[in-house]
Amino acid sequence: MRVPVNGGEIFVRTDGDLHSAMPWLVLSNSLASDHTMWDGQIAHLKQKYRVVRYDTRGHGHSSAPAGPYTFDLLIADVIALFDALKISRAAFMGLSLGGMTGIGLALQHPDRLEKLVVCDARADGPEGFVKSWDDRIAALGKGGMASIVGGTLERWLVPAFRAANPETVKRIEAMILATPVAGYIGCAEALKRLDYLKDMPRIKTPTLFVVGREDLGAPVVAMQQMADRVQGARLAIIDDAAHLPNIDNAKGFDMAIAAFLGL
Repeated sequence: MRVPVNGGEIFVRTDGDLHSAMPWLVLSNSLASDHTMWDGQIAHLKQKYRVVRYDTRGHGHSSAPAGPYTFDLLIADVIALFDALKISRAAFMGLSLGGMTGIGLALQHPDRLEKLVVCDARADGPEGFVKSWDDRIAALGKGGMASIVGGTLERWLVPAFRAANPETVKRIEAMILATPVAGYIGCAEALKRLDYLKDMPRIKTPTLFVVGREDLGAPVVAMQQMADRVQGARLAIIDDAAHLPNIDNAKGFDMAIAAFLGL
């Protein structure tokens, strides 16, 4: 289905028995991906949840209006999704951009969240982080998505996985290349203004942080700082994984989230 939002529509896909009394779980994708990045987890998750995936504004089948976007806008899109599906409360799991959206939801709409899983994300925007987005935006202006695909794959997946899984890498490469430039830049502008770290102690939603041990964009030390600021939260570190641990080491990722999500 498609959910009307400010400036366009959000594409939504559901899995599981929607007419059951099982709880809801909403999944949010990273920058330059789409809802299919969670394909490997769906069979497991839908045994216990009514699973909702959506393509973040500017990605996949969702509208890609001109930016810049803000996290307030991305959060409003999720609330529109909740309201369209008549979801009063749900668990939420997001990776990178999706995880940051989840943090914003927990701060702005704590009454709508049962649980929160934040994967491979940051809560602040230090100088080097901001510059990296400026550099990528400049590259996109010259060469489009093809100019950043190689570096993105290197950051997302560990070398051993890339070597052993060429077909999966090819599918991920196609997903990156299919991302509208306007959507990527719109979300990158939101990331440049990321400023949630100071507010993390206000989060009361039960929260699990998850990170690939070899993630350089959202390093373990940064995610530990986030977990330390949220009462009762813990950090799960996935070995043999970088920025997409749910793909790099799907078995390790599934084990890390199982107890927290009651799987």
